[in-house]
Amino acid sequence: MPAIESQLEQLRQQLNDYAYQYYVLDDPTVPDSEYDRLFKQLQALEHEHPDLITADSPTQKVGGKALSEFTQVSHEIPMLSLDNVFDDDSLQAFILRVCERLGQYDLAFCAEPKLDGLAVSILYEQGLLVQAATRGDGQTGEDITENVKTIRNVPLKLRGDYPARIEIRGEVVMPHKGFEKLNEMRLKKQQKPFANPRNAAAGSLRQLDSKITAQRPLIFYAYAIGVCEGALPETHFERLMQLRQWGMSVSQEVRLVEGDQGCLDFYHSIGTRRDSLDYDIDGVVYKVNSIAAQEQLGFVARAPRWAIAHKFPAQEQLTILKGVEFQVGRTGAITPVARLEPVAVGGVMVSNATLHNADEIDRLGVKVGDTVTVRRAGDVIPQITGVVMDRRPNDAQAVVFPTHCPVCGSDIERIEGEAVARCAGGLSCAAQRKEALSHYVSRKAMDIDGLGGKLIDQLVENNFIHTPADLYHLREKAVELLNLERMGERSLEKLLDAIDKSRQTVFNRFLYALGIREVGESTALNLAQYFGNLDALMQAQVEQLQKVSDVGEVVAKHVYYFFRQEENLKVVSALREELTWPDMVVKNEQQLPLAGQTFVLTGTLNQFNRSDAKARLQALGAKVAGSVSKNTDVVVAGEAAGSKLAKAEQLGITVYDEDQLVELFALHEA
Repeated sequence: MPAIESQLEQLRQQLNDYAYQYYVLDDPTVPDSEYDRLFKQLQALEHEHPDLITADSPTQKVGGKALSEFTQVSHEIPMLSLDNVFDDDSLQAFILRVCERLGQYDLAFCAEPKLDGLAVSILYEQGLLVQAATRGDGQTGEDITENVKTIRNVPLKLRGDYPARIEIRGEVVMPHKGFEKLNEMRLKKQQKPFANPRNAAAGSLRQLDSKITAQRPLIFYAYAIGVCEGALPETHFERLMQLRQWGMSVSQEVRLVEGDQGCLDFYHSIGTRRDSLDYDIDGVVYKVNSIAAQEQLGFVARAPRWAIAHKFPAQEQLTILKGVEFQVGRTGAITPVARLEPVAVGGVMVSNATLHNADEIDRLGVKVGDTVTVRRAGDVIPQITGVVMDRRPNDAQAVVFPTHCPVCGSDIERIEGEAVARCAGGLSCAAQRKEALSHYVSRKAMDIDGLGGKLIDQLVENNFIHTPADLYHLREKAVELLNLERMGERSLEKLLDAIDKSRQTVFNRFLYALGIREVGESTALNLAQYFGNLDALMQAQVEQLQKVSDVGEVVAKHVYYFFRQEENLKVVSALREELTWPDMVVKNEQQLPLAGQTFVLTGTLNQFNRSDAKARLQALGAKVAGSVSKNTDVVVAGEAAGSKLAKAEQLGITVYDEDQLVELFALHEA
């Protein structure tokens, strides 16, 4: 075999092995980056030698030419549905009937999660994937071969010693994380989000353009064998394990259980873990394990006698929207909460559901009085997913989003392009009080040692403080403070001393401590260096704010609106009475010695902590990034520097040790 063909074959085999370890064994041996590197290497070689591309190459999972329509596929063996039971008694009755028909009362069952996706049949001939189809009506489905080929964990070629011809059946699902990312992307593109992972999986498989399917995070789990030309194990469980050996993914939750008690134990066990699974399930499927017993039991109508689906309580129900209230979260986010006619969903009585934001209200077109679909999945807050328009009453009322905070009366701010509306009264809004205070005292802000979350809770709940300015009057309430839990004279004095110490600060720390949305340490420093003093910053217009490095329109508007809220101005004024800081020397960004340079810090620094080093570099005009790239100018490597240092050396980037960083500061900070 010529060298290039041998190299291509080796790369394909290696990638297939890595995919098998990742998807089937759930035991990857290399990081994703190594798989991606080899994949790109294979792509490049195949691009240079297109005549050597094979149908089973991992690169062929990216999608092909779009179809004009789906063709029909007749199933050689019908893909039947299952009968359902909804309670323990009905399951026990089913198992008793099976046992009586077989004259055997010690049956083993294969218990599997009932995946909530789309049933699919995949046909392999001589180990190669040649056809894939939907279940359809059980007799006839649609040919989705090109789409199924793009699913990452579906092998284009089986492994090992496989039958000459075999049809593998299973479910295509969309994992929760992939579903959430997909919907985020759709919302950003102003596209309608999918209602649930099942709809997303079904919609993804029924794309005429397989390149679209290739971009969707789909997974296939095998659960049965249809047509097969070749020998197979004699039990269902062993057949599933054999499918794994051939390279097919089988749910890691599949178990072999004994009798009705074993089935019920599995049902209740997976039910308690249902919310932690990567995918949606709507019940459990039990199958008589012995293939000979399955054949003896046979079928009735459109379902097998040897299998049953034990369904979980429904996760969607219809109810009436009675009203909408608007809650203010700890970060100021305004969330519309639907008040519902109480209804049992997934075994829990639901009377409230989230409507997320104004865009979601508009998308749903929901009105007070509507009949709505409520969905509850595990610990997720119940949400309204649809409106039954033909049940809308004549007196249905529109949902009106407020313009002022229902808690403090400040303006509600919604930046263009953002879905969430927020209360702009961050320092004074009672709903945001604890969060604002925790941020104000944090190490990178005012650095008030000893003022943790539990103590802030006590101070707020006992009405000692309402805004950060109240911290500087706590010494006047020292006697009352001693009544707080775990507050002794010594700890109180240390706390009050730490508060007094914070009276002397610097402009950028104070600015960061205010908790203006999207204003982190770097942005606070850039603003402080550009404007020099607080008055100049407070008077700045949006256009002027956008001239500051790393400040775009969104951040500029957050800063602008913060200093236009009367309650915020009152708190800032009160803080100015208590604090002092020097004005900063206004410098043109281009005058700063490290302007335009990007630094990365890695490893342990001994002479100062990383936050201080970062702040000092930024003060000199440098950008401090978290990862190394070709755009990095200098990597500062402390002790035990790891992969970032290795990458810097690989890219030929300048590397400083800690002593060189000290010399840099000495040179430019003098």
